[in-house]
Amino acid sequence: MSAGPPTRPSLVGRLRDRNDRATWTEFVGLYAPVVFGFARKAGLQDADAADLTQEVLRSVVGAITRFDYTPARGGFRAWLFQITRNHVHSFRRGTARAARLTARAPGAPTVPLEEVPAHEEALEAAWEQEWRRELFARACGHVRPLVEPATWEAFHQTAVLGRAGQQVAAELGLSVAAVYLAKSRVLARLRQFVQAAEEE
Repeated sequence: MSAGPPTRPSLVGRLRDRNDRATWTEFVGLYAPVVFGFARKAGLQDADAADLTQEVLRSVVGAITRFDYTPARGGFRAWLFQITRNHVHSFRRGTARAARLTARAPGAPTVPLEEVPAHEEALEAAWEQEWRRELFARACGHVRPLVEPATWEAFHQTAVLGRAGQQVAAELGLSVAAVYLAKSRVLARLRQFVQAAEEE
């Protein structure tokens, strides 16, 4: 089993080859859920968020050869956020324009639908939250097969569900110390994966 996703500079470098289907499939698997989740948090419905995700991916295909990987300027994730945010703003402008036209149509409601402005900090926080959620899911998907089922269950019950170690120990037939040791070991592996992904 691999130690995790390839480094971002490597992935970005390989994305420059539009015919490298394996790399593009990997990229879509890693980043499409983040873009989609962000679009949903920005208020788009499922279908609109899916369409926006496709538009963002098309934009990446068109612009990736011009992307210059410079971590000091924010790196790839910041660049992808800018593209995604611009598409969300464009979608909102289009929706607001359509609402104004509808409001002027005969028989339309007299109160026009207005776009709710989104604060940049809120958008950035939503992007970061979605990135962290997806990164945690990837980390769990990577670590879970590497540990014993009881070890994973002890971690999940205590760290994720917040249950008391004594209850979990009784249910799993383990000592309380073994439950907390399992939790600590899984957390260490998850942190290692997350740290490696953050350094991409």
